[in-house]
Amino acid sequence: MKLGILDQSPICEGRTASDALFETIELAKFAEQLGYHRYWVAEHHNTESFAGSAPEILIARLAAETSTMRVGSGGIMMMHYAPYKIAEQFRVLHTLAPGRIDLGIGRAPGGDMNAIAALQAGPERYGSHVYPSQIQLIKDLLADASGAAALPDAHPFATIRARPLGPGSPEMWLLGSGPDSAEVAAVTGHPFAYAHFIVGDSGTGGIDGPGSMAHYRRRYQPSANHPAPYATLGVAAIVAQTQDEAERQASSVRLWAARVGQGQHLPFPSTETALAHVFSEREEAILSGRASRAFVGTPDAVRDQLIAKAEEYGADELMVVTITHDQMARRRSYELLAKSFGLCPN
Repeated sequence: MKLGILDQSPICEGRTASDALFETIELAKFAEQLGYHRYWVAEHHNTESFAGSAPEILIARLAAETSTMRVGSGGIMMMHYAPYKIAEQFRVLHTLAPGRIDLGIGRAPGGDMNAIAALQAGPERYGSHVYPSQIQLIKDLLADASGAAALPDAHPFATIRARPLGPGSPEMWLLGSGPDSAEVAAVTGHPFAYAHFIVGDSGTGGIDGPGSMAHYRRRYQPSANHPAPYATLGVAAIVAQTQDEAERQASSVRLWAARVGQGQHLPFPSTETALAHVFSEREEAILSGRASRAFVGTPDAVRDQLIAKAEEYGADELMVVTITHDQMARRRSYELLAKSFGLCPN
């Protein structure tokens, strides 16, 4: 099974946002050495927890620092942007690193209400009802690699081309956590990335995760680039040589999550801070709803759990999110996981 990494560029207590971005660059180079297939970076706004506010810029640096691994967005938050601009940005990226660029698109805001308002280009933001048409327009513009018209003559953008033109195009993925996103991915003929690390198995829209993935496959309409459905599962995992050490590293994310549940979007605390914290009943209740989202343990145990989860969802790939305060522990987690899946020699 192919493994990828979704990096949210976490900001850790005692370090800066600049540190987080350079840690992303170093981790991407290490991931390529380990044999990871994809490396995606996320988009977040107005938060002290994550540094990645402009994935399209970070992708350019990652592509320059690597040579074989696919790099891309996980994802671009489409509600803030015009499809034409996204198509142009990713055609530039594709020209710089042909055959290695992924355009992952989501429709979540990636920020609070003030950030959403500040990102609006005009008096009104794009509503969720226009998302399918945005996706179709980007698809048409990116398909227009030869310079031929991709849109009907009557379309108001019929004369528009997403430049630079050239052979091939970025690979488009649609991200989501429920049946609505699965439906858009299916009817437009795109690969689908399900965000298990955000919602677990419960999903959104009244259908659980496996149900949304089944809906995607059932409703899939073949496209030129993707004649069959194809899906990845985004999972949270922390791996160490022992269960105790994995749990110790995971304590940082537990405390961070408890704080987020109370509206505090702060840097990820150190393990020392986290282990010294006494959780209140309210915090324990917040964490109980997140218990099934993360896979924490030894390499073989986590590998077996991830394979079982991928089979349950019918996923073709896995995208792994690992956050620890200790960056060497984070690198080691990805290394142990890669070795357990046979990506690199033991």
